[in-house]
Amino acid sequence: MTVVELRQYTLRPGGFPVLADLFERVFTDSLEACGMRVDGQFADLDDPDRFVWVRSFPDLDRRTRALEAFYLDSEAWKSNRAAANAAMVDSDDVLLLRPAPGWGDLPDTSGHALITATVCLLPRPADDAVRTAIAGVPTGTPLGLLETDPGPNGFPRLPVREGEHALVLFTGHAEEEPDAWDAFTGRVAERHAARVDHLRLSPLGRSRMR
Repeated sequence: MTVVELRQYTLRPGGFPVLADLFERVFTDSLEACGMRVDGQFADLDDPDRFVWVRSFPDLDRRTRALEAFYLDSEAWKSNRAAANAAMVDSDDVLLLRPAPGWGDLPDTSGHALITATVCLLPRPADDAVRTAIAGVPTGTPLGLLETDPGPNGFPRLPVREGEHALVLFTGHAEEEPDAWDAFTGRVAERHAARVDHLRLSPLGRSRMR
């Protein structure tokens, strides 16, 4: 899978159980039947009104076809889009990514109670120095390193963030060491002029990443 989306949805109060239930019961199977892989669905431990999920595609052309199949043709979306949209305030916080050089697909994992996503917004495209710095995590198991895919968004009715240079590290943890991560993200921000967001994510029942 060479194209990955990191999607962060801002929800209305009480919207999380609604959207989580739709993903668990209906959306995950239909999304995958339409040609994409649902890598993870998560609760944000620091924001109860945020739903975070990750999906991937073989390439940009097949991403377009898969999105058309789900959002234009699938019964799962037609029957449930009103409930899904009613739960959300904003669904446009989306990073279009690809694996960094030397990294492959996001894995199926087991035994991780916590997944972190360290999102670094850089002043320029990532180079080997910043990739090495961000991959040097202080604790946990690195699961994937992704960077902005500069290709076009072939399904513009679902916007993605543009004009940014992102590098995203996913890490699995039995438990987190906040002090170590605070120091780590502070060093990355200072040395590479990056804005760093650190997401602490709890996998839902059907999440592959866990």
